[in-house]
Amino acid sequence: MQEVRFIDLFAGIGGLRLGFEEAFKSKGLKPVCVMTSEIKPHALKVLQHNFSHDFLVGDITKVKNNQIPDFDFLLGGFPCQPFSAGGKRHGFIDTRGTLFFEIERIIAAKKPYGFVLENVEGLVKHDLEEKNEPIGKTLRVILEKLQALGYCVTWKVLNSANFGLPQARKRVFIVGTLDREVNLVGFEKKHQSLSAILEKGLPTMQTKFTKLLLKHFSLPDLFGKSIKDKRGGDDNIHSWDIGLKGVVSKEQSILLSKLFRERRRKHWAKEIGIKWMDGMTLTLKQIKTFHESPKLKEMLDDLVQKGYLKFEHPKSLISEETIFGSKNYRLENKALKPGYNIVTGKLSFEINKILDPDGIAPTLVATDMARLVVPDGEGLRRMTLREGLRLFGYPEWYQMPVKLEEGFDLLGNTVAVNVVQAIGERLAEIYLPDYAIMKSEPVFSL
Repeated sequence: MQEVRFIDLFAGIGGLRLGFEEAFKSKGLKPVCVMTSEIKPHALKVLQHNFSHDFLVGDITKVKNNQIPDFDFLLGGFPCQPFSAGGKRHGFIDTRGTLFFEIERIIAAKKPYGFVLENVEGLVKHDLEEKNEPIGKTLRVILEKLQALGYCVTWKVLNSANFGLPQARKRVFIVGTLDREVNLVGFEKKHQSLSAILEKGLPTMQTKFTKLLLKHFSLPDLFGKSIKDKRGGDDNIHSWDIGLKGVVSKEQSILLSKLFRERRRKHWAKEIGIKWMDGMTLTLKQIKTFHESPKLKEMLDDLVQKGYLKFEHPKSLISEETIFGSKNYRLENKALKPGYNIVTGKLSFEINKILDPDGIAPTLVATDMARLVVPDGEGLRRMTLREGLRLFGYPEWYQMPVKLEEGFDLLGNTVAVNVVQAIGERLAEIYLPDYAIMKSEPVFSL
């Protein structure tokens, strides 16, 4: 069986490797990983538990070209923080962003047949120079660098939900070979619901928070609901809806709902004398313009005492130039009249979202995976690591011998194996004819 040698950079827990290996095995080839690079300690622990490694290295910037074995394909899920909405979006200015140039360095030196690179969807429009352009400067530079090395390059944003995984996870894949473009459109669409991957009969949460949720809502009514105080909508539950910090009256609930809508309106910023921001402190006088009640101050102060509101000065939006570009933060301006504001944000509660078993999971990210819960029997519980692995297409034999929070951190940054496998199969189909041509060439001797 013909070997196909590859290296796995910024390996995480090996999602790119797994998808690539399954694809090439299905085409009758033998994939062999000749080098793996990863620096996160608990990721290394998982990699060592699940794979054998001939050459496992840490920081790729410290590995010289002559230390890298020859290989046919490079896999690289290079760090996404510089380009993601969750990061600072500094791109190549950020040190982590320059890690793409490590990929460029290695490809230039080793000239493999091809590569598969993966990153967040935000990379596509990062550093957009003209509003109507399809891609930003960062992705354009990446594509130009790879093409300048002699590669036929294609890219596409693909959603794991279309590849048989019950998670909406959009990622950009950049694929290239030395002699032809890889088609990244027309994949067969496969869908399944969350219920297909859920375990059953596990212990449920018995906390004050979950008991209050189930006291005020039936279990099916909770499916698909988010828990956060700074947003509205039919799919959102507020802490005051369940009396988490104390019982509120019907009028107080109406007042809170009005307040979280009004505090986003731009005309208040002009009146207060600050730059607009998403969620501003409003004075009693300002609140009276949209809610009249003889007990208004009494109701507001009661909500402050219970912890649903805080009484504070408005915050000014401060911009500061750093070596990484502009940095914005909010600073309380004590020269302005104090007022009332909603207290808690997205990640303030032990539950952020209750997943609907008949739907799919949102994009799983490291910061809130521990706050996603699923129904089980008559109760609610946190997702297990096994369920998390299934949401990314990892096989049942794969294990994560790490703490739960470490496992969630790793899963929030991994890739969907099914998507990589689908791409890998197309790569293998291109590689097979090339290998056949190479084998059929006559060998001459003098």
